[in-house]
Amino acid sequence: MNLPEPEVKRADYLEVDGRSMTIAQVSLIARGKVNAFISKETVERVRASRKVVEKIVREGRTAYGINTGFGKFSEIVVPKEDLLRLQNNLIASHATAVGRPLDEEVVRAIMILRANALARGYSGVRPKVIEMLLKMLNRGVHPLIPAQGSLGASGDLAPLAHMALVMTGRGEAIFKGKRMDGAAALNAAGLEPLTLQEKEGLALINGTQVMTALAALAVHDALNLLKAADIISALTLEALEALPEPFDIQLWEARPHPGHKATLENLESLLQGSAWIGRKHKVQDAYSLRCIPQVHGAAKDALRYIKSVIDIEINSATDNPLVFPEGERILSGGNFHGQPVSQAMDFFCMAVAELGSISERRVERMLNSSLSGLPPFLARQGGLNSGFMIAQYTAASIASENKIYAHPASVDSISCSASQEDHVSMGTTAARKARQVVQNIAYILAVELLVAAQAIEINGSSDLGIGSARALSYLRRYIPPLAEDRILYPDLEKAASLISSGCLVKHVEEKVNLTAL
Repeated sequence: MNLPEPEVKRADYLEVDGRSMTIAQVSLIARGKVNAFISKETVERVRASRKVVEKIVREGRTAYGINTGFGKFSEIVVPKEDLLRLQNNLIASHATAVGRPLDEEVVRAIMILRANALARGYSGVRPKVIEMLLKMLNRGVHPLIPAQGSLGASGDLAPLAHMALVMTGRGEAIFKGKRMDGAAALNAAGLEPLTLQEKEGLALINGTQVMTALAALAVHDALNLLKAADIISALTLEALEALPEPFDIQLWEARPHPGHKATLENLESLLQGSAWIGRKHKVQDAYSLRCIPQVHGAAKDALRYIKSVIDIEINSATDNPLVFPEGERILSGGNFHGQPVSQAMDFFCMAVAELGSISERRVERMLNSSLSGLPPFLARQGGLNSGFMIAQYTAASIASENKIYAHPASVDSISCSASQEDHVSMGTTAARKARQVVQNIAYILAVELLVAAQAIEINGSSDLGIGSARALSYLRRYIPPLAEDRILYPDLEKAASLISSGCLVKHVEEKVNLTAL
């Protein structure tokens, strides 16, 4: 059974100017939907900073990263005749990342973000360096970048060095699905290896683009999950005939967090016309039902802040030193330090994990007959059939796993480079965790979606809300009800795909207005 491909707005090319890239555009390029180019105006800005570097080399002035060693070796001046070798040695020595390679879409996001950062015009590289990155992107040359090895200051040195290796005809790459050495990949794509000039090696690897690529994709996908969580929880509210009082606007007025209101508005739209809300007489519902606006709303408020951090970071110059053509200044600082991203991603893991935590509790309420009034585990002929008994185990397992990922990386640090680099962010670790949490939440929500659909159909699926009805009918295009026990993992994978791809949300939004934040 083929699942739908999410539709995206397509464009031939996206202009890279270092100042206006969005998270949505990063996702489009990362997922191969558009190509990229650098404008003439941006080229001129980049050339201006390059001229400063070339003047320093010509005049023999000492400047970090141009004619000195790196880190602890920053006090060592390198002879002019060795400056090109210095840059190539830097890339070779720093390519020490290990472990499973990053996904292709993450690598593409890294490449476009590094190109965008260089396009700010503060890095002192030739336009040719940026053009090389964009040509590799547009022709599908994807450096093999192992996931582990970054401290998050001085930026993502080790993984970015693996990207730079391929640019210079070294390392390994994936081209048209095949793993090969970097020189072969460039040749197959009709590209010549780049010869690095002064400062260019350092400019390629000294930045936060690995953690920011992971973060941008995680935020993009989480915005979809925020809507999906509201849609699926609306189905659960109907399945359990929840009371309407917790969703009264006066409760928000008494405690006016914006995410709370956004969640209320989504639920009101989704449940419009429902005959199931408030149908059963009871005094109060459990927290996992009546606190949906507060918990989902807090996640929305957190994502609003986190998105603002990543919006800034993707259009920032994060290498060191930075070159300012006005006044011909070269400033060494700490823009490579990933603490803003690291803290935001730790916050992300905590906020998004709670979407899964409360979802799993809603699953338990539907499957526990003493709480729901429904058949145990929603099984028909219980005993002979186990229904969704073990699907709840899966959700519980993943929800517990997310608690581990919610442990902060940003509060950790370890001194390195002979204590020259004595405080680091661990931002890439935080961002890698965030990407895993996003995947995990899709699976937990998939369990809730399947369970809520089954519970509703046991009760009778007529007179649902306008949004929840569309969600249920869309699900049933791809996954039938559970009439008797069958192998469930394909259903879980399909449901998770409908959620993570954005297709479920898109279908519901054809009739219902929803907001992520």
